Amino acid sequence: MLKVENLVVAYGGIEALKGITVEVPDKKIVTLIGANGAGKSTLLRTIIGLVKPVSGTVTYGDVTLTGLNSQQIVKNGLTLVPEGRRVFPNLTVLENLQVGAYMRKDQDGIKKDIEWCYELFPRLQERNWQMAGTLSGGEQQMLALARALMSRPKLMMMDEPSLGLAPLVIKEIFKIIQEINSKGVTVLLVEQNANMALKVADLAYVLETGTIKMQGTGMELLENPVIREAYLGKKKKK
Repeated sequence: MLKVENLVVAYGGIEALKGITVEVPDKKIVTLIGANGAGKSTLLRTIIGLVKPVSGTVTYGDVTLTGLNSQQIVKNGLTLVPEGRRVFPNLTVLENLQVGAYMRKDQDGIKKDIEWCYELFPRLQERNWQMAGTLSGGEQQMLALARALMSRPKLMMMDEPSLGLAPLVIKEIFKIIQEINSKGVTVLLVEQNANMALKVADLAYVLETGTIKMQGTGMELLENPVIREAYLGKKKKK
């Protein structure tokens, strides 16, 4: 289990996270929803070691991640798919996947995982020699997810995977997220598309201005009138 306890993160003296506590049970999908600037991306970046907290701890199983660098954290089985996809535009699809496995030495395992990625994302196989920068937004997001899978993560964090994508592509991406989870990979998902995110979530947290305002199962929050009005654009019934 991933545990974040009493985490405080500040930028230039302004607190972005104000002592939050979050738990991500193994093999579950956990969603963080909240408005822009709520601190969602900051939390993911702190977990993966890109941002140093002021105080608080991050542990995964019996390993304390606080204080480790990003490479050490990835070696412990965590990975982050950043917002905006961030594929390597001047490398081919296949080369991007190979970069995802840069810390691995098991060539046979790497080949098998590339095949699995192609099963999950047939479009990537069709375009495996195409430069990543020439792919559509949806295809680049698929490549970003596939590249993250190449490190064989136990826990995969995703920052706004549906951002800027067409509704049909979003449906496909969320279906693949569930497929990845069904293979035993824990998923921590940050998403502004609250409706889709809560539908797939086992557990969900609502983050507002650096604090956890609400938590529960995905379905509980989906049916909560306050959440429906604030994040799903549905008015409370009078």
